[in-house]
Amino acid sequence: MLKIEGLCKTFDKDSAYRKLALDNINLSLDKCGFVTVIGGNGAGKSTLANCIAGVYEVDKGRIMLDSIDVTYYPEYKRSRLIGRVFQDPSLGTACNMTVEENLAIAYSKGKPRGLRPGIRKRDVEYFRERLSVLGLGLEDRLTEKVGLLSGGQRQALTLLLATIIKPKLLILDEHTAALDPYTAKKVLKLTREMAAQNEICTLMITHNMKAALELGTRTVMMHEGRIVLDIQGAERDAMTVEGLIRKFSDKSGSGLYNDKMLLK
Repeated sequence: MLKIEGLCKTFDKDSAYRKLALDNINLSLDKCGFVTVIGGNGAGKSTLANCIAGVYEVDKGRIMLDSIDVTYYPEYKRSRLIGRVFQDPSLGTACNMTVEENLAIAYSKGKPRGLRPGIRKRDVEYFRERLSVLGLGLEDRLTEKVGLLSGGQRQALTLLLATIIKPKLLILDEHTAALDPYTAKKVLKLTREMAAQNEICTLMITHNMKAALELGTRTVMMHEGRIVLDIQGAERDAMTVEGLIRKFSDKSGSGLYNDKMLLK
């Protein structure tokens, strides 16, 4: 589970460009929770993800992962607990290494290292089994370099890399934004299935309001570093993109001017 209490982050504190990016963020997510986070440019979505992952130090507040206080853990230490998929398909994989080599690295995360073969036969069979579930034919391309894969194939592979050792939290930072609509739809379907089957606590950052309502069980909207909307249950089930826009306008006192957020 994820628990965030009073999280604050300001950039360029001592300059004229001072920017309050997170303003007293409080958010709790249970073990199998799947929350989608939406907001315009500069709302604080990616800053929140980066603070949770340890990329940025927080000014104030606390971050708990499954009762572990990780607020001051360095990024490399948090990476053992957090899986992450980025917007750019080229991130999260080593393009000059093969598919099976990338999987082997991810599969060894958190395990003791010793003088044993890098990739064992039984591991290869396991990788082939897991890749077949993606339905992209990657189980037959284990020895190909990742750099030869399409953007959608790489993003699907990155999703598998992030979850092959079940993380305490999976962070998806606009992970379909760089994909074409057809491929994005396929990756989102895989996202839903993998999060549900593995019962992974998931935080998905997105610009797409339609996707934000279709995936997960809860939708949070951010504006100027604050959470201005938090909908779930029956209210969310009945919510439409138009209704979400109206609620946002009521709560924030401003309209939406980012075209990406209005995609249907």
